[in-house]
Amino acid sequence: MRRSATLLACILTGMLGRTVAAAAEIEPKWSQIPGPGEDAKDDDWFARMTDWQHDPTAAHKEWIAAMRAWREKRLAAIPYNDSQYRRPDLLWTQRDFVQPQVMVEDRYLYDPSTRRYTVSRLLDDLDRRYGGVDSVLLWPVYPNIGIDNRNQWDLARDMPGGVDALRIMVAAFHERGVRVFFPTMPWDTGTRAAGTSHAEATARLLADTGADGINGDTLDGIPYEYRAACDQTGHAVALEPELSPKDDAMLAFNQQSWAYWSYPFVPMVSKWKWLEPRHMVHVCNRWAKDHTDDLQFAFFNGVGFESWENIWGYWNQLTPRDAQAVRCIASIYRALPDQVVSADWEPHVPTLRYGVYASRFPARGISLFTVVNRNDHGASEGILPVPHEENARYYDLWNGGPLEPVRSGAADILNFPLEAHGFGAVIQTTGASLPDAVRTLLETTTARPPAPLSTFPAEWHFLPQQLVPVASTPPLRLAPEGMVRIPGGPYTFAVRGVEIEGENHIGLDVQYPWEDSPRREHYHALVMHPFFLDRYSVTNAQFKRFLDATHYAPADAHNFLRHWDGASPRPGDEHRPVTWVSIEDARAYASWAGKRLPHEWEWQYAAQGTDGRTYPWGDAWDAAAVPSRAKGADLPAPDPVEAHPGGASPFGIEDLVGNVWQWTDEYADDHTRAAVIRGGSFYEPQNSYWYFPRAYKLTEHGKYLLMAPSKDRSGTLGFRCAADAR
Repeated sequence: MRRSATLLACILTGMLGRTVAAAAEIEPKWSQIPGPGEDAKDDDWFARMTDWQHDPTAAHKEWIAAMRAWREKRLAAIPYNDSQYRRPDLLWTQRDFVQPQVMVEDRYLYDPSTRRYTVSRLLDDLDRRYGGVDSVLLWPVYPNIGIDNRNQWDLARDMPGGVDALRIMVAAFHERGVRVFFPTMPWDTGTRAAGTSHAEATARLLADTGADGINGDTLDGIPYEYRAACDQTGHAVALEPELSPKDDAMLAFNQQSWAYWSYPFVPMVSKWKWLEPRHMVHVCNRWAKDHTDDLQFAFFNGVGFESWENIWGYWNQLTPRDAQAVRCIASIYRALPDQVVSADWEPHVPTLRYGVYASRFPARGISLFTVVNRNDHGASEGILPVPHEENARYYDLWNGGPLEPVRSGAADILNFPLEAHGFGAVIQTTGASLPDAVRTLLETTTARPPAPLSTFPAEWHFLPQQLVPVASTPPLRLAPEGMVRIPGGPYTFAVRGVEIEGENHIGLDVQYPWEDSPRREHYHALVMHPFFLDRYSVTNAQFKRFLDATHYAPADAHNFLRHWDGASPRPGDEHRPVTWVSIEDARAYASWAGKRLPHEWEWQYAAQGTDGRTYPWGDAWDAAAVPSRAKGADLPAPDPVEAHPGGASPFGIEDLVGNVWQWTDEYADDHTRAAVIRGGSFYEPQNSYWYFPRAYKLTEHGKYLLMAPSKDRSGTLGFRCAADAR
């Protein structure tokens, strides 16, 4: 009895506290503002347990008044100037609703076989699956940056065809009405110095390519120097930080931003959207397999969505249910763009049903109501009360057709279907006619009402990978010159990918032929067949003999042997590993030599032997067995291949770890190609956690995304060859 009385007292106290909070000073929670009666500090178990008793409608009047007062006070305190939002050359930022981040390595963007950008293929796929996009963020940098000393702008300019081809590619997006962003990485301070500020280097790249916006990776607000640098070029550029800006004053010149949001039952309000309704937010939740919360909170706030699917080569495709929701939301936004950025938008307008939340966006005689159902069950009656107006007409934009209101006193009650965790959209108008875009949307939706989201599959599936085949060589009995015979036998192959992000999601890293899915951790008992492996990495001198014999000339020659003096290695470099060769270049050499690139498990077996050692020489790190690490912004040459005999493996293979990375296998899925590279390198850029990870241990490998030889070639990446044995 005493326990029940205590619990009741706690509930009453909690409810009273929420009532008082409704009229209290607005307190944002990072980039969101709690709804009526909610508290920015309500994260405890009790608040969650009693949330069902909370009625935000009852607190709405006081809350919206407090919200408006807080906004007026905050804008005055900044002080706020909206001139950047009135710029004619940047008004498009207020119509930028759906934006995917697109890896430049994505095979839908670039076809390495034809060596052409395939913008139409990419956009056609997005149109088909979820209704298309308004902008793209092209990503040429992380996770490969740091494998050598090329900086972020070098990697963009190393894309196939260079700046001239990038300009044509950007123009192809523009022809389809799609804007283009490139990133800037403030943390990239350990690679080659650009000779100018980050802001100036990034502004110049966008001016040279004709791109439209900058995404500030890891930035909680892009500094004003970027706006000044871009304006100095005479090329209009939008600024979009990845993180919600820490300083509200940045709102004046950051016209867009990403949002990583929390999702309580009662939707929260976007702080920056409330302060400046023309600010376009893109809600991002890159690893989510279900985007219902993301899309409901975005739609409630009238903001955009980051439809990011290729995450550093990991394919996280939208489910058909999410894709259909994006299609419907975007079609409504595009038909009513002025409403979405209305200065008079009002979140949490009262509804009649628990768990159903709505916002009103009035402009040009039309009010758009965006509605979300947070419940596990549907509803169809008594949804939305709207103050009665003579001659008002109502239309259901989500399901199609006019709505007949039920008059109740001074209100019109609107009934329309809301499925569990679903969406609704209604317009109210007293005008004589609807805009053409709205009429077209209504006609289309009425003629072909969309099926309920529940009829679209919501199950997520990983994307399988395939090992790119490696042709066998004629089996040899005796070891060719410079090669070592590796005996066959049982071997336990255990290795893991060292990707910085992705945790242990299924679909991450690679999928070996004996596995049913890609994953980070790999373990398999093998029976190795005997083979031969080069004792050392292929040297500059050996590669020179190949060129002299074959006159090999790659079709994509950018960065090919860029460390040489013309057609020859520099004096003294003859016995250093050849670098600045793509996997295609390495395969060409191997074929000429009657060899092939080793499978990764062959490389690891030859390096490790059968005792599971951590390094080729044993279990403890030995600095004398490897080259000294280069940690500056310059990229020196690697050591000669014979310089560290103490690093030899049990089979006598040398130069395996810490000098240059080495090409092994290639894996591909429908969207990404990647190579497994082994051994780590001598180069280790400083000052950032985000540079390409080292993988010196024999139980670790690097996954290197592939686009084209011009970009794939690296100053720390070489190879050695294998051959089959009898």
